[in-house]
Amino acid sequence: MESDGKPSPSSQKRVGRFLLKFFGCAFLLAFSYRRLLFSGATGFFVFSSSPASEIQAAKGGNLRRDYPSMEKTDAPYTRLAEMVLHGRKGDSLKEQCDLFSGEWIPNSSGPPYTNSSCSVIYSAQDCLTNGRPDTGYLYWKWKPYGCDLSPFDAEKFLKIMRNKSWAFIGDSIFRNQVDSLLCLLSQVEEAVMIYHDETFESMTWYFSSHNLTLAFIWAPFLLNAEIKDLGHSQYDIQLHIDALDNTWTSQYNKYDYIVMSGGQWFLKTAIFWENSTIIGCHYCPGKNLRELGMDYAYQKALELAFRFTTTSDHKPLVVFRTWTPDHFEYGEWYNGGICNRTEPYKEGEFRGNPVDQVMRGLEIAEFEKAAAIGLEDGTRLKLLDIYHLSLLRPDGHPGPYGKFHPDISKRPQNDCLHWCLPGPIDTWDDILMEIVLREGDQRSST
Repeated sequence: MESDGKPSPSSQKRVGRFLLKFFGCAFLLAFSYRRLLFSGATGFFVFSSSPASEIQAAKGGNLRRDYPSMEKTDAPYTRLAEMVLHGRKGDSLKEQCDLFSGEWIPNSSGPPYTNSSCSVIYSAQDCLTNGRPDTGYLYWKWKPYGCDLSPFDAEKFLKIMRNKSWAFIGDSIFRNQVDSLLCLLSQVEEAVMIYHDETFESMTWYFSSHNLTLAFIWAPFLLNAEIKDLGHSQYDIQLHIDALDNTWTSQYNKYDYIVMSGGQWFLKTAIFWENSTIIGCHYCPGKNLRELGMDYAYQKALELAFRFTTTSDHKPLVVFRTWTPDHFEYGEWYNGGICNRTEPYKEGEFRGNPVDQVMRGLEIAEFEKAAAIGLEDGTRLKLLDIYHLSLLRPDGHPGPYGKFHPDISKRPQNDCLHWCLPGPIDTWDDILMEIVLREGDQRSST
């Protein structure tokens, strides 16, 4: 299993710089925004002694080891983000439901598809076929506080999406979500793959009965990046922080719906370029380059991507999906980390790691900037905030069952980042459908 972005260890000194920036960002966010709304938390930081996995900080050291009491709550989003999420200006927030604030409750009916009924499940996420012995993780559903989230209705979705086209732009977590969506839709119609690149990284499927096209576009940084695979999950990455990846921007005008996100690739070692000149890097010891950090590159990527969407003459519905957490415990992907829990966390039991929180905080800040512009220029921008609900599901990952019937006694490598299918990631598509339906209702009412 490839990490999809987890870094190797670095020095204690770098931890100090990271924490200084981390707390600085928190202070600036709190100072800048007049009104902050919290998701299941009473403050921006929570200091807790609850058990958590060993998290390797991307900027150096081990934050859980060196600062064991430091665990942070979900980053807040402001009233503007709520307006964009739940309705345009003038809509009553009280009449809307926050789909992202809730809890996981037992669901005896289980998932709408199985590993037997869906033929497109990628083998590394086909946990049941690979021999995962427990099935309890399949029998939970997300219950927003104060309302219900309808299960995905494949027939209704296909009917609404007749003659439409979708593109999911990002990394392998998006491929995971696309496979979930294909499985959900296969209850009514199975898609046919009509395109793939040489490496099967970018793919397109077609639902002929509904003239619906669904594409996954591989763009792990959103930015222009030269990625050379060195083997053993190591890469030479040259990242151009002033240019977007033409792989997706050149196709943007083709689609009616765009779902996009950054992700764990920003945690990898990378050299940063601007104006055809190397300006620094993220974690490049021995290269005598300025350490700019993963957050620097991610902020640039988000800023450019949102600017592209708001300035484009083409106005699809753009949905931004937030950062997805991992659940490695007792190590990381490269040093024996595991994820063997069999049920969800309870609220407050696990708060996530600071690196994830910083990255998600950047997403919310840049989303709000773009949303403010979008409300004026007609850009339809929505937030798919899956972070908190995913944070509570350590039981939903393949763990060692990313391979067929692994020998557990040999301590195989675990995948605690991607998600089993079926599994909790199906809820992301439940919410995505609700967002699309709400947008349709708003457009009809206006």
